[in-house]
Amino acid sequence: MKIKAALSICAQCITGIVWLGLVFVPQYVSAQKTDTAKKLKEVKIKENPVPLVQTIAPAQQVSANSFDQLGAVNVADAVRNFSGVNIKDYGGIGGLKTVSVRGLGADHLAVLYDGVAINDAENGQIDLGKYNLNGIGQITLYNAQPENILSPARSFASASVIAIDPVQPHLSPEKPYKIVLGVNGGSFGFVNPYLQWQQRISDRWSYVLNGYLESANGRYKFKNTEDGSDTLQNRINGDVRDQRIDGSLYWFKNDSNKFSLHINYYNSNRGLPAAIINYNSFSDERLWNRDAFVQASYLHTWSNGLQLLLNTKLSREYTRYNDPSYLNGTGGIDSRYTQREAYQSVALGYHITSNLQVSYAGDVAIAAEGAASPNNSISNYAFPSRFTFQEVLASKLTVGRWRFEGDLLHSYVNEWVKIGAVPPKQNALSPTLLATFQPFAKPDLQLRAFYKDVFREPTLDEQYLFAPSGKRDIKPEFAKQFDFGLAYRKAFDSFLEYLTLTADGFYNKVTNKIIDLPQKNPDIPSVINLGSANISGVDIGIKTQTRQSSGWKGSLSANYTYQHTVDKVHELQIPYVPANTLALNAGVEYKSFGVYYNQVVSSSRLYLEDANSVLDGYAEGDLALVYKGVISTKAITFSAHINNLFNQQYAIVRSFPMPGRSYLFSFQINI
Repeated sequence: MKIKAALSICAQCITGIVWLGLVFVPQYVSAQKTDTAKKLKEVKIKENPVPLVQTIAPAQQVSANSFDQLGAVNVADAVRNFSGVNIKDYGGIGGLKTVSVRGLGADHLAVLYDGVAINDAENGQIDLGKYNLNGIGQITLYNAQPENILSPARSFASASVIAIDPVQPHLSPEKPYKIVLGVNGGSFGFVNPYLQWQQRISDRWSYVLNGYLESANGRYKFKNTEDGSDTLQNRINGDVRDQRIDGSLYWFKNDSNKFSLHINYYNSNRGLPAAIINYNSFSDERLWNRDAFVQASYLHTWSNGLQLLLNTKLSREYTRYNDPSYLNGTGGIDSRYTQREAYQSVALGYHITSNLQVSYAGDVAIAAEGAASPNNSISNYAFPSRFTFQEVLASKLTVGRWRFEGDLLHSYVNEWVKIGAVPPKQNALSPTLLATFQPFAKPDLQLRAFYKDVFREPTLDEQYLFAPSGKRDIKPEFAKQFDFGLAYRKAFDSFLEYLTLTADGFYNKVTNKIIDLPQKNPDIPSVINLGSANISGVDIGIKTQTRQSSGWKGSLSANYTYQHTVDKVHELQIPYVPANTLALNAGVEYKSFGVYYNQVVSSSRLYLEDANSVLDGYAEGDLALVYKGVISTKAITFSAHINNLFNQQYAIVRSFPMPGRSYLFSFQINI
């Protein structure tokens, strides 16, 4: 109840701040026009076009300028071309989309929003399909962890990290605001209008408001590929109604002294299409989500090199799942879950010398989960709560052409329940060591390697939800990651503007691997420990771009991943991990116009622990046409996309068919 009260108070305070800004900023901006500041001559800075790939751990990045080229609407769309990424997609506009990196599963991926983790102690897997790209400036995928060691302890606790950087305002007294209006629309009745308003309050204060609506009927035709027939069926109960609004308040004195505050609210009502079994496509299941969080961050650096980073977050997630046709004695399922979390992180960093930096971070989180059911369909529910304390000691050292980074993470987890037994307390130490070496005087080529230990406690859903006796005996999962690779980055003064090449071999050894095998409903877990598993493979990425000539410019990128995954108990491939994936993007631009082609190829994979349970591979191609121009001094972007250009009939998750050919149109104007 204390967490709920704190959330309510913070939400009211931040809402008041935003509304005060809306009321008083127009008058303040008018007063600013009388300032006698001198207008400086504009200086244009040419941005280095070469992508940054020479990080101490493998990293891949996509910015807002490329979202249209990829036909991306949400975060899952934006990262699907990254090497090592495997998206589990249940199909449709509102279908669940989770990301696994290098075969380790979605629970080993941390998602950071402006440096603070989007946590979900309930089910662990972040649905990246819920996060629209409106208001996002850049997305980066890090294997191991981000480069900045002055970070919360949670940033060090996962096998890989997706860092989402929101748009931050860069405004002037002459133009104290910026408004972005846009709309996406297309097949399946999809309509998605959005608005962004950036406002300068003073020299140090500014805010950003984002809002969007999303609506779709979700109906599409598909072929039942399991029996090889050409029978067309209609995908039903895939409608979705989403709304999201978020506000960000920024205070900026300089790079060493800044503050940010974010408030986010998401509301969703969607149908859950059924698994197609024996041609039965009927479903009347529904899912409601109402999620909100408030987070604040403060960074201060003193003249002696001491740094302080504070992060605070309060979140509340409400989920309602309804299946009126479920055969039981109570007339179906109507389950409602509420998860609240309070989180605080304190990090200190210090530059002992110009070549040596050390840091310490301590994080505390309390998550409480509640459930209710009007017809008492939730039996033996434990009402679990979890206390997590994580602390990390990290260091970064540069010696000649060598760079080293090492850290030691301590994790402590304790749980309590209202009903039933609790698992024992957990303590784990997780070391990490990363290194890069520049073999030649020129920095074009760098070699890199890392070792990382990862500890993962079972989520509350994995341990308690729909457990026959109130609790499953799921053991914590441990993963050891090994990586060795190279990164080459070269700019040219010729036909090619640049070339980047990355190649990394990896080996992951997993003990007590936790796996959720999708059943009739993806929201009801079927959880087991596999024992141990070995994952080995290679990631290869190449990217190049030609220099503009007579208005023409070309670009090409390709990412390939090979993974050999073996469950040591059954000596079989881990379900839903393909051996080969390839993502290709090629584009040609002429002045304001661009044509881009995306191709994603995946080999076959198992869907059960059975050598005969093979799900066919697929190859899906998308075409995008983009125009970026100016109308009456207003920058506009128009794009048209044909997704699944060749109408490939396939499924990423067995019995959940993906849409065939579809169309998407987008328009955006900056005011």
